[in-house]
Amino acid sequence: MLEEHAKIVQFITLAGEVTGRKKLQKMVYIAKKMNFPFQEKYQFHMYGPYSEELTLRVEELCNMAFLSEKKEDKGSYVQYTYSCTEEGSQFLSTMEGNHPKLDLCIERLNNKSSRFLEMVSTLLYFDHLERAEQVEKLHVVKGKLNFTETEIEEAFAFIKDLQLCIQA
Repeated sequence: MLEEHAKIVQFITLAGEVTGRKKLQKMVYIAKKMNFPFQEKYQFHMYGPYSEELTLRVEELCNMAFLSEKKEDKGSYVQYTYSCTEEGSQFLSTMEGNHPKLDLCIERLNNKSSRFLEMVSTLLYFDHLERAEQVEKLHVVKGKLNFTETEIEEAFAFIKDLQLCIQA
């Protein structure tokens, strides 16, 4: 019954901690696009792909004390950091093991900035289009972020590297 909740606890446990709600959203979306079995539904939102289901699930996990949500006032905004609690670890011990290679994927994702992951997740959201059309869509929906051609090439290289890492 709580299998999807357990996947999120496991995800954050493998990450150690995830700093930022937006970053967590993008990391789970990208992992899902890499064919890891996350069931959350995503729609395009202000910061790219967004899942209300994931937001609610994380909130429930914090309420159940399986995840810790640390709030830090950054002046103009509040930054959230998520980590697994002792109760969360005990909860996970009753579930099945890790999906192979998920830890490698999470490590690579967690080492990137939210801005970079926003670009990558947006490109993946439009992955049904030709590459030139993906880039065009990125510039239309994320024009204010002024992604450079170099950054976009890095994003495509990162996606390919992630796919190869997971398949290897």
